[in-house]
Amino acid sequence: MTDLLSRRAVVAGMGVLGLGLLAGCNPARGLDFKYGKNMSNEILGRSFRLTDSQGNVRTLSSFYGTMPMIFFGFTQCPAVCPTALARAAQIKKLMGRDAGFLQVVFITLDPERDTPEVLDAYVKAFDPSFTALTGTPEEIAAVAREFKVFYEKVPTGDTYTISHSSTSYVYDSRSTLRLSLGHSLNAKECTEDLLTLMEIC
Repeated sequence: MTDLLSRRAVVAGMGVLGLGLLAGCNPARGLDFKYGKNMSNEILGRSFRLTDSQGNVRTLSSFYGTMPMIFFGFTQCPAVCPTALARAAQIKKLMGRDAGFLQVVFITLDPERDTPEVLDAYVKAFDPSFTALTGTPEEIAAVAREFKVFYEKVPTGDTYTISHSSTSYVYDSRSTLRLSLGHSLNAKECTEDLLTLMEIC
C-alpha cells in the first residue's frame, strides 16, 4: 500500500506538470501504463444497451463521471470469473480514498441461466458496489462482438460451461476506452495502472 501511495504521489506531480501538454489525455501522445495495454486508439463498447438487476437500461454513458471497469463472464464460471471479481474487490481496497471512483461492471455471457437476481447476488458477494448487466442472448452476442470478446458454449454432460476471453476493459470518466487489463495481472499491478489513468485523464 505504501508503494502504491508513493507511486500515486509521483504520478500526481507528473500529472500536474503535464496536464497542459497532454491536452486532455490526447491518445496520439499515448499513456504510459506499466502493466496493462493502452487502448486509447481502440473504439469498443460505445453503443451497448443492457439491463441491470433492477431492470434499468444501462449504456456506457450511464457510468459517465466514474471509471468503469467492464468484465465479461458467467456466475457458474469455476475459476476465471471469481478470480477476476476477487481481484477487482482487492483493487478497490488498494485504491483507498479513490475506491468509489472505480465502477466494476460484470456483463453475463450466460443470460439463459444468469437471472437478474442470481447476477446481483453473485457480484455483490465480492463487493456491494459492483454492477451486473444482462440482456437477451441476441443482445449479449451483439455486445460481445462490439467488445471483440470471444465466448462459446462447451457441452459438459447434460449441461454446459462457457469458454470465454478474460480481459477487463477500463474507461476514463468521459467514457473513453483507455486501458485493458489481462487476467494474469495481480491487484497491485492493476491498481498502479488505474491510478496512473486517474491522475492523467
